[in-house]
Amino acid sequence: MAITLGLTGTLGSGKTSAARMMAEMGARVVDADQLAREALEPGRPAYEETVAAFGRGILAPDGRIDRKALGRIVFADPEKRRRLEAIVHPKVRAEERRLAAEAGENDIVVFDVPLLFETGFDRECDRTCLVLIDEEKRIERLTKHGWKKEDIEARLRAQLPQAEKARRADFVIDNSGGLEAMRREAARILKELKSLAGRKRPPKE
Repeated sequence: MAITLGLTGTLGSGKTSAARMMAEMGARVVDADQLAREALEPGRPAYEETVAAFGRGILAPDGRIDRKALGRIVFADPEKRRRLEAIVHPKVRAEERRLAAEAGENDIVVFDVPLLFETGFDRECDRTCLVLIDEEKRIERLTKHGWKKEDIEARLRAQLPQAEKARRADFVIDNSGGLEAMRREAARILKELKSLAGRKRPPKE
C-alpha cells in the first residue's frame, strides 16, 4: 500500500504550487478538483444527478455543466452546497481510493484536496499537510486573478479557518517565505514520508 499524504490549503494559499513541486520530486499527485470536474462531465457519474438536483439552468449551450453558474448557486446557499457535495464527493473519494490502491508499496501518493478536513478524507491519509498564507497576500493574489471580494468570502465560508486546519495537520508549509522555501519544505516532508515505507503505521484517530 502506498504512503498517502492529504495536501490542503484555503483559497489562494499556494497549495497547487506545493503539489506541483511534490510531483516534480517524484510523488504521484491526485487532484481532487480535477476528479470532481471529470465526474460532472456528460455521461460521467455525477452529471445526471447534479442536473436533476439543480435544473437545466446550470447547463452551458454545449450541454456541459457551467461550473461558474453552479458555483454561484451552491456557494450562496450552504444547504445547496451540501447537496452538491453529497452527489460529487463519494464519486471523488472512490476514485482516490482506487488510485491509491493501484500505486506501489513504496510510492508516495499526494491527494490535493481543498476540503480535506471538512469531508473527513484526512482520516484515510497516512499524514496531512496544510499550505498556509497570510490574509493580505491571499487577497492580493486572488484579486490579481480576477476574484471579487464577495466570491472570495463565499468560498472561504465553506472551509475551516486556517488556524483550525493547522491544528489538525501533521505538516504545515508556510507560504510567506517564497517558492524556494516552499520547495525545501516539500522536499523535507517527502523525505520523512519515505521513511514510513515498509513500517507499520498506526491508524489515524
